[in-house]
Amino acid sequence: MPTPKRGRRLGGSPAHQRHILANLAKDLFRHGRIKTTEAKARALRPYAERLITKAKQGDLHNRRQVLAKLNDRDVVAYLFEEVAPRFADRNGGYTR
Repeated sequence: MPTPKRGRRLGGSPAHQRHILANLAKDLFRHGRIKTTEAKARALRPYAERLITKAKQGDLHNRRQVLAKLNDRDVVAYLFEEVAPRFADRNGGYTR
């Protein structure tokens, strides 16, 4: 397995890391808060913030990009319809 050039590796291959982050983000948006390790939380924070920023823009292109990352229509609908309006006036730091 090649060594990562940048950032932390949560375990296994890059595809496994993408799945871990997607599942953590889905659970975070579904439940509002999650309990996980500190390393996973540090990796999840910028990932979730980017998804919320895309949801705030709200157009079809960004909805499809978020759906490609999360692969769950219910969570994407919740993110765009309820989470994004809540953070409409905040410029970042959604996952404090």
